[in-house]
Amino acid sequence: MEQNKKNAEPDNTAVRVALWRALHAQIDPLPHIVEDEIGYKLIAPTSEWRQRPDMHPDFTKRLRASIVARARFIDDLVIAECEKGISQYVILGAGLDTFAQRRPDIASQLQIFEIDQSDTQTWKQQRLIDVGFGVPEWLHFVSVDFEVTSWWEQILKAGFDTSKPAVVACAGVTLYLTKDAIMATLKQIATLAPGSKLAMAFYLPLELLDDQDKPLQLIAEKGANAAGTPFVSFFAPSEILALAHEAGFKNIKTVSTNDLAELYFKGRADNFSPASGEEFLVATV
Repeated sequence: MEQNKKNAEPDNTAVRVALWRALHAQIDPLPHIVEDEIGYKLIAPTSEWRQRPDMHPDFTKRLRASIVARARFIDDLVIAECEKGISQYVILGAGLDTFAQRRPDIASQLQIFEIDQSDTQTWKQQRLIDVGFGVPEWLHFVSVDFEVTSWWEQILKAGFDTSKPAVVACAGVTLYLTKDAIMATLKQIATLAPGSKLAMAFYLPLELLDDQDKPLQLIAEKGANAAGTPFVSFFAPSEILALAHEAGFKNIKTVSTNDLAELYFKGRADNFSPASGEEFLVATV
């Protein structure tokens, strides 16, 4: 008897992040940090989705702000690098990223490589077709089991050109990887063509968070452990800078939560600002 194959489903964290971006567009006052309801359209949640505990508009407000700040920061970086002539964009842990659909004017000038787990990518490609976006020839889905497969080998098979510089974004990933795995990833990215740019999110240890964000972090850690995806790696800014230096990057800096707040949230009257905890390593090859 032929066994029924399990239908591909997106990663729960990817779904949550996409719904937070949509919630921002639907309930937060203007100006919006980023306009992104495409993930919501792909997910097509039931009408009760806002009643989910992890969608509570007040409790998740600072987390929601962090997610849209992250998306906007990466958008701005990619657009700036594209204007400089970079023609390849790699997204490590792409989840339900929607840059290709939101900004086709920019994305169509790039070869975009979305790297993530097979189930999430299979589901996403089918939903893009179902909803009418389709999958253009410049958008490459690279399925990888990060525990057993080399993302580098797979991206080369997908047509990545090692002779050309690229911008690489990695957000929502390092928290789940060991320090050794993060270092291996940094060293691999540091072999890209000169001029390549990396933006990698990293997460501060509990003692470096603002007091108001520590309870949220503890709740998130408990939930991650229960889901079988425990948080593994946290870094002080000095530690991540040292790793990047050791890996061979130059022009290294970190972008803090306060930096993101200054960039995107200054002057808001609604007390909408990102939670402390997630910061960015930005480095050039």
